[in-house]
Amino acid sequence: MAEESGFYAWMENKFMPVAMRIANVRLLVAIRDAFVSILPITMIGSFATLLNVFFRDLPNVWFGEGNAFTAACSELINIDGLAYNGSLSVLSLVFAFALGYHMTRTYEKEGDVNPFAGGVITFAAVVCTMNFSASFDYTLPNVAVDAVPTLTQAGLEVVEGEGIVTLPVTGGGLISTSLTGSTGLFAALIFGLLSSWIYVKITLAKLTIKLPEGVPPMVSKAFAAIIPGVVAVYICAIITQLCVIWTGQYPGPLISTLIQQPLLGFSQNAFAIILVNFLIQFFWFFGIHGSNVLAPVTNGVYLPALMENMNAYNSGTAPMDLPYKWVSSSYEVYTWIGGAGITLGLIIAVLIYSKREDYRVISGLALPMGIFNINEPIIFGIPIVLNPLYFIPWMIIPPICTILPLILTFAGVIPPVFLQVPWIMPAGIGAFLATGGNLLAGLVSLSSVVISFLIWIPFIRLANKETSIEIEQDEEYNQSVGDEL
Repeated sequence: MAEESGFYAWMENKFMPVAMRIANVRLLVAIRDAFVSILPITMIGSFATLLNVFFRDLPNVWFGEGNAFTAACSELINIDGLAYNGSLSVLSLVFAFALGYHMTRTYEKEGDVNPFAGGVITFAAVVCTMNFSASFDYTLPNVAVDAVPTLTQAGLEVVEGEGIVTLPVTGGGLISTSLTGSTGLFAALIFGLLSSWIYVKITLAKLTIKLPEGVPPMVSKAFAAIIPGVVAVYICAIITQLCVIWTGQYPGPLISTLIQQPLLGFSQNAFAIILVNFLIQFFWFFGIHGSNVLAPVTNGVYLPALMENMNAYNSGTAPMDLPYKWVSSSYEVYTWIGGAGITLGLIIAVLIYSKREDYRVISGLALPMGIFNINEPIIFGIPIVLNPLYFIPWMIIPPICTILPLILTFAGVIPPVFLQVPWIMPAGIGAFLATGGNLLAGLVSLSSVVISFLIWIPFIRLANKETSIEIEQDEEYNQSVGDEL
């Protein structure tokens, strides 16, 4: 008991203050909030892709290419394509504004900074790092290889490779969607933080244009942002030009090659995937929102992987051949069912096996929310937080439940997740939709709840014995008091 008390005292006095400071670091808070802010955009793109799965892709598999159902849905398919272009194709630009806005907001208490101006300046700074002279290969749909000589004679410089005919396209005044979409997220993150920080620091230093007091506030704020905005954008422009001079590349491709791709590659390591789950559980056990603490990691690394999968799928890549096997939504549909810790299994185990009335009442109230992956009532109501009895199952269940979907996905038995679905989707349904309608993926998701339920049972029974001992001790104490009286 002394060792246990010493451990918890150390955690409370040493670990928790450090963890709370990390969770409240301005930079991390801004990144987390920015990713949360762009959730509607990612959902729009995912919804558009999901609709086309059922309007176009699955009917083409079931009924063959050119079937009547897909033809009848052609206008709806085009509308979904426009919605995709207006969401995921400009994701990094939307993120840049959101990051600048939230980064500036963290400094509002220190001075007269304007979050909206911070977002606009960050947006401009990120755009100025992009190459407007786009160069890419456009795949010519429904063009056979034997048509290449005819197209070449007509003056088109088409290229044939692996049975696909492409047309090289170059031109000024264009920005490739590889820069404005998910591939550009890391560049937007780096230059967004830099430009918003510059704007904030210059503004707080009062190096701004000051207008007379009678000027309307909106006009005054706009003028106050001019000098900080000019400095922030020009510094990003200078860095961009230096990259072009020294390497021949713009920052976006450099960051993607040197930072983003290695991180995405490491994120597919089984150890890294399980470690994320373990750390989230560890933070939660001490009452710290683990998902929020690690959001800069799970969103900064695994969300771009999800977007890359979605882009690849929309470009014609088969679900089983998508580049990244584990993405941000993989956690949501396989290892966070019922919330962090897969507590839906705990709720079911309590309702079936627990003899504690307080547990049963709390679990009954938490069940409707648990079905939709909201589990704070059960975490703090049982409680699980700082409860040594439940430390072991709480820590091991998500890592264990990660193994099966991980093996099946990497083995090609189920497709990787390539759609983002609302995190409140119940067990099974979320995985089914996130994989484009794969039934086995939905069953694997349900199996996580079953595994969680089975692991929780012996600990619930142990809690029953603990309660019985406490009751006997209370009765003995009451009896002894009665005898003394």
